[in-house]
Amino acid sequence: MIKPFRIDIPQADLDDLEDRLARTRWPNEVADAGWDYGFPLARLKELAEYWRTGYDWRAHEAELNELPHFTTEIEGQNIHFVHVRSAKPDALPLILTHGWPGSFLEFLDVIEPLSQDFHLVIPSIPGYGFSGPTHERGWDLVRIARAWAELMLRLGYERYGAQGGDFGSGISTALGAVAPEQVVGVHVNYLPTRPDADVALSETDEARLDKIRQLMANRPPYQALQATTPQTIGYALTDSPVGQLAWIAERFAQWTDPRSPVSDDRMLTDISLYWLTATAASSGRLHHDTSRGAPPCPVPLGVAVFPHDITQSVRPLAERLYDIRHWSEFERGGHFAAMEVPELLAADIRDFFLTLLK
Repeated sequence: MIKPFRIDIPQADLDDLEDRLARTRWPNEVADAGWDYGFPLARLKELAEYWRTGYDWRAHEAELNELPHFTTEIEGQNIHFVHVRSAKPDALPLILTHGWPGSFLEFLDVIEPLSQDFHLVIPSIPGYGFSGPTHERGWDLVRIARAWAELMLRLGYERYGAQGGDFGSGISTALGAVAPEQVVGVHVNYLPTRPDADVALSETDEARLDKIRQLMANRPPYQALQATTPQTIGYALTDSPVGQLAWIAERFAQWTDPRSPVSDDRMLTDISLYWLTATAASSGRLHHDTSRGAPPCPVPLGVAVFPHDITQSVRPLAERLYDIRHWSEFERGGHFAAMEVPELLAADIRDFFLTLLK
């Protein structure tokens, strides 16, 4: 059963957030620390004070409620999604999947341009936001992909495309693997590529590969913690709004292109979703449960590469694993491309899928 859903956070939860922010116990910081030890204290205090006294959740809640929200239950798990139908009855449906530490909010600025040509389904990953926490093991990329296939079936969509970045990339390629007869193609804006000694690469690709090697050799602390002890870090993030703020704001600061920053309001709305739904621990479990990755994706793939992403894909390596039909390199944009450069990403998604349909 699919039910309409409306966002309505209890005022008591907002009052509790304000009270906790006001009572924050701050750590000290060494002089001239910069980013050497983590998120700078002055910037975090600035964000926390704005979250407490200037940011207006109710205004953003009202804006979000202008979208058509729904929920359904799949395999005992609540699934929240936004469903925007195109004015074109025969438009191709697309399912758009966010990653961590994102949410369905990532796609707000691509809804209008993409809905001109596509029906859009934008779910919240199980364990994230309004899908609520997961309650059992095993919600990995493949299981989520199977849930997406069931969701599209319930909506009456027999043929559709998939798009995503971060975890949304892995879920989208997994969807192509579990439902190849339904998925016409997959477009991603994040595609990790592993080294392969048998593939000759250009200097540019070798530089990208060096960056990937460095990332693999120096696992980011957030990833190590969420992949090994998401419950442990979850206690701190669920109890302290400033802890949750620092945990996610650091990712936005480091993964976005300085030329296309995400606004504090948009970032705080995303962070508020994690805080107000108490999904810090359950969202972190996805790092723990996805160690085996996704199966090979047999459907056509489109790739958008942004210069300030965590890594940049190496095409000769990707072509050994995927049926690459479309490859775009951009001069600006980072990991949160749908939020940073929505006009570029939307145009690339449109080009890929409309070309496939010709």
